[in-house]
Amino acid sequence: MGDRVEEILGWYSSESPGVVRNLRWMLESGKLGGTGKLVMLPVDQGFEHGPARSFAKNSAGYDPLYHYQLAIDAGCNAYAAPLGFLEAGARQFAGRIPTILKLNNSDSLWSSEDPKPAVTGSVEDALRLGCAAVGFTIYPGSSYRNEMYAEFREIAEEAKASGLAVVLWSYPRGAGLSSKGETAIDVVAYAAQIAAQLGAHIIKVKPPTEEIEQDAARKVYDEQNIDISSLPERIAHVVQSAFAGRRIVIFSGGAAKEKDAVLEEIRSIASGGGFGSIMGRNSFQRPKSEAIELLHAAMAIYDEQS
Repeated sequence: MGDRVEEILGWYSSESPGVVRNLRWMLESGKLGGTGKLVMLPVDQGFEHGPARSFAKNSAGYDPLYHYQLAIDAGCNAYAAPLGFLEAGARQFAGRIPTILKLNNSDSLWSSEDPKPAVTGSVEDALRLGCAAVGFTIYPGSSYRNEMYAEFREIAEEAKASGLAVVLWSYPRGAGLSSKGETAIDVVAYAAQIAAQLGAHIIKVKPPTEEIEQDAARKVYDEQNIDISSLPERIAHVVQSAFAGRRIVIFSGGAAKEKDAVLEEIRSIASGGGFGSIMGRNSFQRPKSEAIELLHAAMAIYDEQS
């Protein structure tokens, strides 16, 4: 199993020992440690969607310490959250699980065709809190995309110089895209490529649909007979788009859904060569015992494919 971790770390040969150490920490933590697969718990939804929409289904989630303990008890590879949630438990849970400080966030009190998250934390905060990595969101398709790319470049440069790994949420969104286009296969693959070109170590995207947004891309998909007929094939294409699979690409779980639907999607991600999942609402909105059962089932699927 350790050979796979060494293979993955070999893809990041330009990085410092500190960055490689933190990538190794995540890859060797939790129930999937050593397999090269990752299941992470992200809890930025309180900021993004509001407390009631995020935590009323399972009121224990209003407590930031609950999420630390859930991630630990479930054996997740890492726990990601904005500044406040991490600060609340950083001392109590220091060293028990790799953490990722989400450095920019949006709220839902104002809507816009062209979203742009606010920077809400710093690399210095991540170092102070003992994090393994920083996280950042970009919205390819937004008119503000170039500003986000520039912000990320500065943050990534500082994080890497400080020995922190960099996780990039690459979520196409904005006036340049249709609603269906946000998860179209050509757009999600493009988002993964952009994230890799920006220097992300770990790339987070949404599972892609069979939709094709761009006419120029459709012509190539047709001419080259790129198979996008099933989710495993689409996952494989997105992973291929991130430097021929030489960057870690994980997939979001999205809105809460039934257990069978979650696990069926994860089987497709695993079958297509995805490196794992980052599961938020589908875990913490369930009672803790059910959340752990679901997370363990997801981990078992990835373990079988490792």
